[in-house]
Amino acid sequence: MNDFFKFKKANFGKLTAYGFKRAGGNFIITKRLSGCGFLLTVTVNNLGQIFSEVIDDNLNEPYTLHLIDGASGGFVGQVRTDYENALKEIAEQCFDVEIFKNDCTKELIAAVKDFYGDELEFLWEKFSGNAVWRRKDNKKWYAAVLSVSKRKLGFDSDEIAEVIDLRIQPEKLEDLIDNKNYFPAYHMNKKHWFTIILDGSVPLDVIFDYLQNSYDLAKKS
Repeated sequence: MNDFFKFKKANFGKLTAYGFKRAGGNFIITKRLSGCGFLLTVTVNNLGQIFSEVIDDNLNEPYTLHLIDGASGGFVGQVRTDYENALKEIAEQCFDVEIFKNDCTKELIAAVKDFYGDELEFLWEKFSGNAVWRRKDNKKWYAAVLSVSKRKLGFDSDEIAEVIDLRIQPEKLEDLIDNKNYFPAYHMNKKHWFTIILDGSVPLDVIFDYLQNSYDLAKKS
């Protein structure tokens, strides 16, 4: 289903407003694809999972050629275009962006917005799971929130972790890094930054103290 729904969460109120109908635990909509004339049924279950089916109602059977990478031809291309445009519209109008999912990350995002009035900035289209916070006065980064493989942090695992990179005084760095709770900075200058995994292993109030220190250092640099 392409990447239209990547990092997105179903908003059930928006689904209803768009025209989805409740059927048991699901939300369902059927619409005609204007170019090819086929019917598209999209189902969103109560977990936010999306299922879709294109129906050739002349034959009263599913049409699937548009899902096959090697399938070509003008009509197949039209169905594929209509299908993708319809899903893209539903993703944009009925789903909310949810890049970060860990409770610790969400709480930190809310705390920063409340305390500093800052929103995360997503600067890289190709790396949509990465974002930064910047000071308003000088636009210097004071934190980066990233989605990275644990292997990048020295673990024997490809599990994706949500982490925060923060500035720190170089003289404090050596004593801090323990490769359990505090790690050498991922993708940042390892003399001036360090990384914390946002999984609750480091309490939020401790992270926020380091965040405040990072915020102050960004003003000086």
